[in-house]
Amino acid sequence: MKHLLTRMVQWSQELLAEVVQSGDLVVDLTVGTGQDTSALLQMVGEQGQVVGFDIQPQALLATRERMIAAGAQVRLQQQNIQPLQREAGIDLLQMSHAGFSAVMPAAPKGIIANLGYLPGGDQQLVTRPETTVAALEQGCSVLASGGRMTVVIYPAHPGGAEEGNAVSELFAGLQDPGFQVLRLDVSNRPAAPFVFVLEKTD
Repeated sequence: MKHLLTRMVQWSQELLAEVVQSGDLVVDLTVGTGQDTSALLQMVGEQGQVVGFDIQPQALLATRERMIAAGAQVRLQQQNIQPLQREAGIDLLQMSHAGFSAVMPAAPKGIIANLGYLPGGDQQLVTRPETTVAALEQGCSVLASGGRMTVVIYPAHPGGAEEGNAVSELFAGLQDPGFQVLRLDVSNRPAAPFVFVLEKTD
């Protein structure tokens, strides 16, 4: 289906959907309003598991309602929990994505991150380079073979350009031949959002 060429969120979802299958385990590092969580649920179906992270309770509650309305089984977890069980449904955790790998029940086939701030929320609460890089480093480590991780960057908001540079440096520095990284951007709009797609080939 044709869509606006510069819609980076949609590109990130579509490029993830190419490798994620029904029953897979996937991760949403930045739940927000649940847009990516919903897309992940459609990819993995009733037998799959979606694990989502956010530090803002209002984001998790709004996403929980959205997912329940879609007929999904949702488990809302607090921080400092033990590793999750591998079971169908959605697990929403109130914790930073910087420590997400500690609670993963298995290697995820797909990981998605939509950086910046919560749409409609406090724009002072944004993802930070240090926690984002920590999460993405863990993502590289735990991602299943053949899996993908997509990251949407917003350079226009305060701190967004610095975060984008930090993510760029991380991915550019990957020496392991088992990783491939694609960057999609709008060449004639330097302040527009852009997306990274990392694939783990072995």
